[in-house]
Amino acid sequence: MKNRWDQARADALAAESPLGLRVYTSNLLGADADLVLHGGGNTSLKGQVTDLFGEAVPVLYVKGSGWDLRSIQAAGFPAVRLAHLERLGRLEALSDSEMMRQLRLGLLDPGAPTPSVEAILHALIPCRYVDHTHADAVVTLSNTPDGESRLRELYGDEVLILPYTMPGFILARQVAEATRGVDWSRLRGMVLLHHGIFTFADEARQSYDNMIDLVERAEQALLRLAGAPARLAPTRTDDVKGGTASVDFTALLRLSELRRAAGEICGDALLVQLDTSTAATDFAGRADAAELIGRGPLTPDHTIHAKPFGAVFGADPSAGLQTFRQDYESYFQDHAGPEHTALDPVPRYGVWSGRGMVYLAANAKRLGIVRDITRHTVAAMQRAEAIAAWQSLPRRELFAVEYWELEQAKLKGGASRAPLAGRVALVTGAASGIGRACVDALLARGAAVVALDLNPAVTEAFAGAGVLTVPVDVTDREALEAALAQAVQRFGGLDMLVSNAGSFPPSMALEAMEDEVWQASLELNLTAHMRLLRAAIPFLRSGFDPAVVMVASKNVPAPGPGAAAYSVAKAGLTQLARVAALELGEHGIRINTVHPNAVYDTAIWTDEVLAERAGRYGLSVAEYRSANVLKTEILARDVAAGVIALLGPAFARTTGAQVPIDGGNERVI
Repeated sequence: MKNRWDQARADALAAESPLGLRVYTSNLLGADADLVLHGGGNTSLKGQVTDLFGEAVPVLYVKGSGWDLRSIQAAGFPAVRLAHLERLGRLEALSDSEMMRQLRLGLLDPGAPTPSVEAILHALIPCRYVDHTHADAVVTLSNTPDGESRLRELYGDEVLILPYTMPGFILARQVAEATRGVDWSRLRGMVLLHHGIFTFADEARQSYDNMIDLVERAEQALLRLAGAPARLAPTRTDDVKGGTASVDFTALLRLSELRRAAGEICGDALLVQLDTSTAATDFAGRADAAELIGRGPLTPDHTIHAKPFGAVFGADPSAGLQTFRQDYESYFQDHAGPEHTALDPVPRYGVWSGRGMVYLAANAKRLGIVRDITRHTVAAMQRAEAIAAWQSLPRRELFAVEYWELEQAKLKGGASRAPLAGRVALVTGAASGIGRACVDALLARGAAVVALDLNPAVTEAFAGAGVLTVPVDVTDREALEAALAQAVQRFGGLDMLVSNAGSFPPSMALEAMEDEVWQASLELNLTAHMRLLRAAIPFLRSGFDPAVVMVASKNVPAPGPGAAAYSVAKAGLTQLARVAALELGEHGIRINTVHPNAVYDTAIWTDEVLAERAGRYGLSVAEYRSANVLKTEILARDVAAGVIALLGPAFARTTGAQVPIDGGNERVI
């Protein structure tokens, strides 16, 4: 466990704001995936503010619900009246809904984020700084048969060890009762079994140092007991390619069918990822892997994202879905009361025997959350097994958290589902122009996007956007098929294909046509599209509302002299789309074509080229840009809007169509 404290950085932030150090150490904790995963943990600071009447009001700045310690800033720490929280902590009983109402009533700023459910507990700890994480090493030790005694032996009187209790008011009351008469100055921390660890101090650095030291001791204990490396799981990352085993076509097809079956169970499209990293395949090869993932999660909080247990997939992964569904419905019936409504019976993770781990989620962001949680969980399981055994909480306790009204409200309180959430789209020629505009439009509507381009800059273009970028020459059949396989492994299938890659060869009369120019245009502007469509068809068959848009050209209905190589290739592409529409209609796959023209915000239209072309016609650049029937300029985003419309429900009953996006061209009309 690395101590990341930087005194110069800490001093600078402390000078900027009263919350500077609180933000700093929170970010330090959030940066380590072995401490905090995706919104887990919480931190606080006791201070004071001057109210409207000039009076000093003691407050608790506590992490706002839904904020992530990795990126939280001062705005994520709402100020709550400390006296109000302390009075709440002295109550004998308080319902969850009333607690949340009271937390908001205690805010100095009614527009501030909702305080963490642990706000009352933080208020009761008599130290200025309080840090709470779900440290893997501590919880792993806790999740063994003799976990409590191991932790007591490890920490002695420095750390208070408490049994697991539901978060919120119940936990706050438990801590209050357990610490009556306790000399807090002699404590460095507090462990909640199966849940996490708290540290506290009057100085930010001391509380942070306590956390790092106590977790490091737990990691060293694991090393002694299990011979395990200190780091339990891979660092948080979006990469699932590095160190992966090759996946054959049959497995990818099964994965696509699994995605379709899972979507039909939950009633909407979702994403599926196959993890064939070394860690994942090693776990999948264990004889007890199927039994282990049924024992429960690393910490009950993870049930919100990953459900209380996983699925087991065999030769027919879809059959594993049905087994999980039966098990999950039995689990619900065993523990539900009249106030509960069943969640979807679809697993969020599973082990595919002999292949790796499978993750399922509604969108790309949640897919990453499930993947990270699962990786840490299976790593911890193996450490615990090496010591004694993996022993999570009983399922009734897990159910209480999964169906906790506050956590469910947190998940449901966000924006409504994006229109293309759970859908997978692949775009070629994605680094610039029309392709890039299509990627942006698909992302804005919630799709998971795969962006292909010959230009390696495609990766930089979408850095941080959650896009799977693959630099690839689409005229290279093997490389193109490998890119498609990578897309299916990452997201589980394919629903939308925007076949856009192309180039305009040099103008050349037929008499002077060079074979190389002709052949290169046919290869890129026609044959590559056929190869991609051919490879994509098996996955589109199991897609959700599958649709393809071919990006052709105005040169198809209205060719010009000197453009034979380009016009013929694009005409062939249009004919390919028409034939594909006829062949694939019985599978529900729609194939439509757009014919853009004069899209000037692309790389080939430099200021110099525009000025030269406009001058050739005796027009200003502005007149040349809008030289169409509607007297309007056509931008890449306009073409993208047309493409998205054809992919979406507005054209659900349309296939084989050709749509001009050119502002109206007299020759076409």
